Amino acid sequence: MSGRNIRFVFGFQRLIPFLGYHHVLMILIITAIVILSLLLAGCSSSSPMMPSIFLMSLWYDKTSPEYNGAQVDPSTSRAIANIAGDAEMEARVGYFGICINADGGSWLCSANASSLAAQVPADQDPLNLIWVADTFKGSIVFPWLLIIAIIMATIVLILLASFPVYEQESADGPARKRLPSTFISQICLAIIFVAAIFVLVSVLWQHTASVAAATIAENFGNGSVETGVGVTSMVLGWFGFALLIIVTIGLLVMILSMQLVEQLTDLDDD
Repeated sequence: MSGRNIRFVFGFQRLIPFLGYHHVLMILIITAIVILSLLLAGCSSSSPMMPSIFLMSLWYDKTSPEYNGAQVDPSTSRAIANIAGDAEMEARVGYFGICINADGGSWLCSANASSLAAQVPADQDPLNLIWVADTFKGSIVFPWLLIIAIIMATIVLILLASFPVYEQESADGPARKRLPSTFISQICLAIIFVAAIFVLVSVLWQHTASVAAATIAENFGNGSVETGVGVTSMVLGWFGFALLIIVTIGLLVMILSMQLVEQLTDLDDD
């Protein structure tokens, strides 16, 4: 082991005693905030990772149409196929943006669907999938619950940062830990629990709406349009929710532990 690695190990060991329980919770909250922020930022720019974070995708594809007795005019699928022609464009929808790929090359992403439509030839989007994607984003997608959850998680992060760590019993005495305020801890617990519920509702809403809209669009473009639901966005959403639930449980355990310590202290005083 090199001298630099040895210094790092010993430096980290000296740092461990100063890491409190609430610091672990703060790390989890920061991770959740970053993950949820990435989810919201999906399809907002053309950077390599952003187009892969989407709620729903629609693309032209020639497949065998499905025939069903509930179809009044089964020949509609052939008419749609004739309109679609040789189009190959794909459109992906995020919370605040849309990404398109018209020729299998680079992605074009923007929050303005009109500017994207102006850059695509008419033969590449004959069924107006960009407009369909923009309608889905504007009428169905609701990002505000996630935004509120991120703000609430940030508030809890600031409150946790105010928790005490160490203080000296005397000028030369050993350092001892102080217990944080029970009232502030309960406020943190309530806020982070509500934030977790908001994320849960948003993720369920996101999944249900995306699946429903994708199914309708694919059935309407029977044999000419394929759809998909973003797996990455679902993973980010559920992972962010799981982290906030872990923080909620961690705060609950901390509050119960402080109450137990206070009861034991009262018994010792008696």
